[in-house]
Order: sequence, then C-alpha cells, then structure tokens
Amino acid sequence: MTQQKLYAGAKLRETRQRLGLTQRAFAEKLGISLPYLNQMENNNRPVSTAVVVALAREFGFDVTELAQGDTERLVSDLREALTDPVFTEAPPLADLRLSAANAPALARAFLELHRAYRATHERLASLDEALGREGSALSPSPWEEVRDFFHYCDNYIDAVDRAAERVAARLGPDPEAGALRLLAEAGIATEAADMPDLRLYDPEARRLRLSTRAAAATRRFQLLHQIALLTQGKLLDATLDFARFQTDAARDIARIGLANYFAGAVLLPYTAFLDAARETRHDLERLADRFGASIEQVAHRLSTMQRPGAKGIPFFFVRVDQAGTITKRHSATRLQFARFGGACPLWNVHQAFETPGRFLRQLAETPDGVRYICLARDVSKPGGHWNAPVRRYAIGLGCEVRYASALVYADGFDLKDGAFEPIGISCRICERRHCHQRSVPPLERRLSVDHDTRGVLPYRVDPA
Repeated sequence: MTQQKLYAGAKLRETRQRLGLTQRAFAEKLGISLPYLNQMENNNRPVSTAVVVALAREFGFDVTELAQGDTERLVSDLREALTDPVFTEAPPLADLRLSAANAPALARAFLELHRAYRATHERLASLDEALGREGSALSPSPWEEVRDFFHYCDNYIDAVDRAAERVAARLGPDPEAGALRLLAEAGIATEAADMPDLRLYDPEARRLRLSTRAAAATRRFQLLHQIALLTQGKLLDATLDFARFQTDAARDIARIGLANYFAGAVLLPYTAFLDAARETRHDLERLADRFGASIEQVAHRLSTMQRPGAKGIPFFFVRVDQAGTITKRHSATRLQFARFGGACPLWNVHQAFETPGRFLRQLAETPDGVRYICLARDVSKPGGHWNAPVRRYAIGLGCEVRYASALVYADGFDLKDGAFEPIGISCRICERRHCHQRSVPPLERRLSVDHDTRGVLPYRVDPA
C-alpha cells in the first residue's frame, strides 16, 4: 500500500514562528538545509520522516498535530460561507482544500470579510439599525469573534488548563470546600441567597453570593468561575492579549469564556478526569457523580481533552435549543458544525427533546464516508421556582466509530453490518442527492426540474 505523503507547511511554519526561530535556526535544529525547510513550509515537498522525528526530539512536539491542524474546519467554514447567495458559483472543493492547506491566513481573512459583509447586510435588513443606530461601524460580531477563537484553539487552552489543574490540587478532593476556604483566607465572605442571578460579587464589600435556586453543580461551577476572576487575572489577560480581539466587547466576552474554561478545568482536572473517563469507558453519569458535575459539564469537558502528548478521544460536542439553533459547538473530529443556523434534522440531538432524561444513541455517517457514534440527551434547566421559565436544551456528543470499544454507549451496536443513518452539516453544502429532509438545494450540484413528475422534492439533484 502506498503511504500517503504529509504536506503540513502551514503548521510547520506556525510551529517555527511560535518558537520564535528564523528559518535558518529552525533548519539547523532539525538537521536539514534551509532550502529544504523553505520547500516544506510552502508545501512544495512533503514533511519527511526525519523532520517528524526531529520535531519530537528537539521540541517535544506532538507530531499528530501535523496531520490534523485547522485544514478540515477551515474547508468546512469556507464551504458554508460560499453558500451565501452573493456568490453565484462556488470554487471546487479541491481548490478550497488547497487554500486552507497552503494559505490558511488568506482563508481566515476571507471568512472575516464574509462575516463583516453578513453583519452589515443584517443591519441594513433592520430599519432600526439602518437609520442611525450608533456604533454601526463595520466589524464582526463580538460573540462570533470569541466563538471562532475557541474554535481554532481546538477548545483547549494549555496555559489555562494547566493552571486550573494546579489549583485543583491545592483545593483538595472537595473543590467546593477548598474554594470556600481559599476565599475565606482572602477575606471574601460567601453566602447562599434566594435570588434570580446565579452569582453576584460585591468587590467593595468583598462578598460573594450564590443562588440557592441553581443546581448544586451550577453553584459549584459559579464559585470556581469567581475564583478564576479573582486569582487568575494576569493569566487571563495574557491569553486575551495573545488573541488580539478587535473590540472591547469581544475581549469582555472572552474573559467570561476563559473563566468558564478555568472553572470547568478545576472541577474536572485534566489528568484525573482523563484517567476516570478511560476507567468508566466515558460513562457520563458515573463521571458526573464522581466529580460533582452536571452531564453537560462532563460532555463539554470531554471535547476539550486535546493536551499535546496526552490526548483523549477526539469528541464533538454541541448544544442546541428547541428551534434547532446551535448555542455551543466544538469538534475535535473531522465533523464540523454549521457556523450559522441549525444542525442536520436527521441527527438524533433533535429527538432528545421528545425523551427527557434519556440518552439516545445513533450510528451515523457523513457524506465523506466517515462513521460516528452519536449520543444525545436533553439538559433542561429549571428556573428554581414556580413562575420561572424552564430553559430547554439538548446536547450531542460523539466520536468516530473506531473508538467505539472505549465507549460504554457503543455496547450492543452492530458496528460492522448495522445501519448507519445519513447525516450532514447543512443542506447547502450537503452532497446527498436523495435526502427526504432537504430544505434547500446543494450549492455544488445542478438541478433538474420535471414539470410532469413530483417526487419528495420538487427537483432532482444531478450527480457530479
């Protein structure tokens, strides 16, 4: 069998720049010539085995990152952006792969431009915003900017994660008691209160109030979130400086995201959680009980286990509301979610609302032929009193079937001859020709319309 060549010029160049080395210095450490390095960084030559070995030996580099990188998620994002009606014809998929692999900075610039266009178009669609609202300068949505920051970091922030693990060790086996002790030593009083807000900190009185209406796991998480804000300011600021957000609003939102990340990493410390996940075969309920966390917190944490040299199973994680809108998303797998709008209606996450309190399992196959085992469950969040509205969400978690032996949820499935349900990302970029749930035609296929025949769809999708 012919071995596939590894072209990873962008990742190689990014690694060199992160280390602060010139091409000449980098080439010397790898034991290769300067022209050879230049050719590899420009994808004119594949990365050789000798270079892979040298990267691991000289820099402790996790060489699996060379094969993963951002290429697939960039391709997915580009395809989705190009479904915009403003583009009359999308470039071939092969061209998008070349752009993502050889010019990732250009691909991201295009996505930024398209996002800015969308923001402007949406403002003009609203008369209130089109007629004089202040602050209407062309800029990406702060929320989308922060979402993309975590998206392209693989939802793993190494410095924050390791700092959280150190704090978890200091807090001891009961992180809530340890956190309360830490705050008390700092002169901060903590009290429980019957209030609608989950958390309220008064810096002048140095008093932290936590809502008794929230679930225990939520109160514990909010307590650790406040610990992050009070004790990890320099680390959070350094990470935010590195991200170079375009607006103060994006930076403020990202600070919340980083504090949430820290809280989750203290509650579910990396090494201990990874060991427990493997021991329980990723049983979400057992993990939630062992660490005093919620099902959603455990599922989300599983999708972040991407520490170089100690990676867990690459999971995807998503949360949707009742309208099918994605409110949280991350994928360490080849499956990438739609940046805008909802998820594929054939995916079992939508059925979770119909069966509250139960896990749903699904064997699924994406158009590229990759097969997954998918898990879904509703995670309704009561308001804590009679008149409070219930916030209803469903979460989805999954991985490729090649990891099925490490998942308790795969037990009993026929992974060889079982039925794999066809799912996609979004209709505009899904290549399936005969999907009965298709809402709009695929962008990259021609249509045939027969006025004398009406099938499930009012048109036929021509093969490529």
